[in-house]
Amino acid sequence: MHQRNQTTTSEFILLEFSSQAEQQNVLFVLFLGMYPVTVVGNGLLIMAISLDSYLHTPMYFFLANLSFADISSISTSVPKMLRNIQTKTQSIYESCLTQMYFSIVFIVSDNFLLGVMTYDRFVAICHPLHYTTIMQSRICALLTVIPWVLSNVVALTHSLLLIRLIFCDSILLHFFCDLAPLLKLSCSDTMVNKIVLFVMGLSVIIFPFALILFSYIHIVRAVLRISTTEGKWKAFSTCGSHLTAVLLFSGTIVGVYFFPSSTHPDDTDKIDAILFTVVTPMINPFIYSLRNKDMKGVLRKLIS
Repeated sequence: MHQRNQTTTSEFILLEFSSQAEQQNVLFVLFLGMYPVTVVGNGLLIMAISLDSYLHTPMYFFLANLSFADISSISTSVPKMLRNIQTKTQSIYESCLTQMYFSIVFIVSDNFLLGVMTYDRFVAICHPLHYTTIMQSRICALLTVIPWVLSNVVALTHSLLLIRLIFCDSILLHFFCDLAPLLKLSCSDTMVNKIVLFVMGLSVIIFPFALILFSYIHIVRAVLRISTTEGKWKAFSTCGSHLTAVLLFSGTIVGVYFFPSSTHPDDTDKIDAILFTVVTPMINPFIYSLRNKDMKGVLRKLIS
């Protein structure tokens, strides 16, 4: 081990995608367009839900939290990446650990909130007469606080374990300070970190997925018992949008953190990371508003 090659966890050089100027310009325009669309889209959802009393229901309360997490998630990585591309520098990022912490918080919160939103739809469709009793304000507040608390616990655990490591290389082949690429740069024993990453990551995926699977099995059974075709289509349409977001978000996370990186190139990890940190937050407002008559009506009033 060469001591002169070691650096601290707060100083890493981010190497995003391509070093070619033309490709850099394309990426800059692409992400410059995606970022404001995400912020404005999710911001409008939060504003609409906050201002219209008709939308003060558990479903929209959870959606507002999801939109906030999406705005925060994309804001932890994209602005810095745009600055690096614009200045044409591979500058040292002096708050790498901070960026990693908050990216974990918002990504994990997203995953848990998707599970909570599925449970809300399960209660609404399978137990409509008891919906207001089950999803009362105290329960909704608890179901919202738990994802944020758990996500901070996960992020804090990984951050504390990362601080103790010594790094032999400062060049991070990623567009933000992500945990898995950071572990590759360490010349310390990262076995504990990898075990914790696997166990915690698996728990973060399995628990919401189990809740989603349980809810959708019962939702499908309940929908199939609906006598009218229109009623079935309305129920499946609402749940289909949510299921699309779940599959896109969870599928890419599994691909990045649970499949060995040796089986695919580093660019694959970057593309998958873009899907759950940039693309999913951008399309969520469209997924949850285009097929929702109530939300579309409120957004029209808000924009006009």
